[in-house]
Formats: sequence, C-alpha cells, structure tokens
Amino acid sequence: MPAQLKSASHDHTLVLTISNPQSRNALDPDIYAAGVEALNGAERNRDIRSVIITGANGMFSSGGNLHRLQARRQESAEEQARGVNALHGWIDTIRNFPKPVIAAVEGPAAGAGFSLALACDFIVASRDAVFVMAYARVGLSPDGGGTWSLANTLPRQLAMEILMGADKVDVQRLHTLGVINRLSQPGQALDDALTFAATLNQRAPNALASIKELVGEASGHGLHRHLDLERDQFVRNLSHANSGEGITAFFEKRTPRYQ
Repeated sequence: MPAQLKSASHDHTLVLTISNPQSRNALDPDIYAAGVEALNGAERNRDIRSVIITGANGMFSSGGNLHRLQARRQESAEEQARGVNALHGWIDTIRNFPKPVIAAVEGPAAGAGFSLALACDFIVASRDAVFVMAYARVGLSPDGGGTWSLANTLPRQLAMEILMGADKVDVQRLHTLGVINRLSQPGQALDDALTFAATLNQRAPNALASIKELVGEASGHGLHRHLDLERDQFVRNLSHANSGEGITAFFEKRTPRYQ
C-alpha cells in the first residue's frame, strides 16, 4: 500500500494518521504535501478547533526511509534540498497553524518522526513509546526542526546528549523534562489526546491563536518588544465577541459558548 495521510473528524478535532505500513510509517513527500493541505483546509474550517497527528497500527513514525535516502545520495544537492524543504514546509505549517496541534505517539517516534512530534504544541505519548534522534548513528544531522525544538526546550547538555548520543530516550524522562505533556497506557494515546483536545476545543479559538503566536515569537526578541506584542493581542481579544461571552459566562456561572 502507498504511503498516505488519513484524515478523520471527531467532533471539533481533525485526526491525521500517518499510514505507511511497509516502512513503519516512514515519512515521505506525499505525506508532507497531504499534511500541508490538510492543515490549510482545517484553518479555514471553523468547525475544526484542534488537530491530532498520530500513526497507524500502533506506530507514530520511524522517520526517514533509509532506502529512499540512500537512493537520494545520487541526486544533486539542489534536488536533495528540495526534499528536505518539503518536510520543512509541513513543520513550518504546523508551527504557524493557529489552532492547537497534538501529537499522539504510540511505538516509535524516530528521527524526523521525533522532530514531527516536537513541532506539535503538545505531546501525548504511550508509556512504551520509543523516542530517538538516530541521525548521528547513520552519519547524518537532524532535519525537521529537531535541533531547534530540543535546543529551545532543554538545557544545552541534555539536547546534545539526545542528538549526539542518538540513543533511545526514556518517555518518563521526557515527561519529567517537560517535553511530553501526558503519559498514557499502551494503546490509549489517541483516546487521551482526543480527551485533551476536547478540553482545548472549549477555549476561545482567537485566544488560543494569540497564545500560540506569542509563544512562537517569544524567543526572537527581548521583553520590551514582547510586551508590545502581548498588549496588541490582548486589546484585539478584549474587543472580540468571545471575551464578552467569556466574561458574561463567568459572572453567570455557566459554560461559555465561543465562536
């Protein structure tokens, strides 16, 4: 069966499932393109308030297909760069997508699969999931934003250990370090991610979009500039109908109905 990215809706959550059974859900350009298309559609769809990315058959993703990478060594540098840029286009789309994105991880999240999970806003992982940045084992450096994500999440020494050591990282350790948000029993990561998404879906979409944008911008400038950005977002959201609904619902002790 060809590699594909399956799509299904669960209430207000879109679930994207990586399916490439012949290579443990390895990623390829067709999946990247489908991921970008799916998120662009979900951004326009007001009924979709969150997205979950997961893998079929109890496996998140084994990352890059080494057989395909071996063949690509014969390509020009420009052709190789285009392939990497296709992955990076999906990663960039996830980061700039204005709605929450959750990775639901069972089994391996290796190489680019690990980078993909890190690009999401939240990670819900099975207690027997396997996270590994194995690039250095085959003479490669990471792609998919893996070095950026780890360097901005962990102390330098820990990021170096994960990237250069190229060994499996215990999920409990990643949870303790704050990389993983929630641990699930084996086979329950998607269900737990859907429950988490249902909570996020109750929040005001415009407020979540502002929070995601502000967090994404936080490392790019100093506090003074960031305070200006927070001010502008706050004023924009205070003028939004959802803030009126939220404040009124608080006083009336009821659940707000955000649009």
